[in-house]
Amino acid sequence: MRIIVTGGLGFIGSAVVRHFAASSAHQVLNIDKCTYAGNPASVATVANNANYELLHADIADAAAMSAAFHDFKPDAIMHLAAESHVDRSIDGPADFIHTNMVGTFTLLQAARDYWNNLPKTRQADFRFVHVSTDEVFGSLGDTGSFSESTPYNPNSPYSASKAGSDHLARAWHHTFGLPVIVTNCSNNYGPFQFPEKLIPLITLKGIAGEALPVYGQGTNIRDWLFVDDHVSALACILDKGTPGETYNIGGQCELTNIDVVKAICCILDKHYPQQAPHDKLIEHVQDRPGHDFRYAMNTSKIRAQLGWEPAENFATGIEKTINWYINHTDWWQSILDGSYRLERLGSQR
Repeated sequence: MRIIVTGGLGFIGSAVVRHFAASSAHQVLNIDKCTYAGNPASVATVANNANYELLHADIADAAAMSAAFHDFKPDAIMHLAAESHVDRSIDGPADFIHTNMVGTFTLLQAARDYWNNLPKTRQADFRFVHVSTDEVFGSLGDTGSFSESTPYNPNSPYSASKAGSDHLARAWHHTFGLPVIVTNCSNNYGPFQFPEKLIPLITLKGIAGEALPVYGQGTNIRDWLFVDDHVSALACILDKGTPGETYNIGGQCELTNIDVVKAICCILDKHYPQQAPHDKLIEHVQDRPGHDFRYAMNTSKIRAQLGWEPAENFATGIEKTINWYINHTDWWQSILDGSYRLERLGSQR
């Protein structure tokens, strides 16, 4: 297949790029704006492959997107480009509206124009996979889980912008017939994640012996999904998913933030016993404004209809993740030497 991946220098996007570009059966065009979260080192293993190409462009640039579709002639697009950090959306929501909504609209229009001119057989096989988040559904109480039919109720500028992009993607399928599939995933973790997110943030601060900030009492609950399992789900959806459908993707692993932090501390204790116990570094800080209490995903649809299951549980996934950060200081040190220094974001109202 010829596959466009948007946001392929980011955390999940780079994992998708590495997966597809590792096979000579696929041609991959990575479209990335190369923002702070985009790191060329994340695709270093495939960067010199003949079947991989990087296009430095903004997905909201209509002329650039039209040219990319025309020149590359894709069979599918995996749309992962997004501003994705809730804390940053509190500090500066405009970038989230621009990329997540205007950018998605622009891509959908470019894809639609391209798709309309394909032969019928290629039209039938074409796919636009729009990758989104469980945060569009809002916050759960102590029980229940999000299904594909849960009403949208976003609570942050980030989740609102992603909810808007989901609605656009669905509308372009139902109004124009574009073969769009929408996915909503739970919290991802794994190698190559930008260190503003909880797990790499706590890991790197723990390695440095710095205070480990936990919002509020740390009782907020997330469903944790290892990034390679997310990629396997997306590959399965690209292969077997039905246009017009939505699929929830989750790890079936609900944990409080404080339990995640303590799990990281236990692993760091084994690697850096001279600094143990790391949990003495835990520091409860003022909570994030509008912090959703709990997310949980019902993934029965993708399991039953497409046969997908996650391969990792949290114990194995978190061990692999922490070991990766310990063994790849060059990757994250170059980030910390730049514009991000593990500082608190998103504390303003």
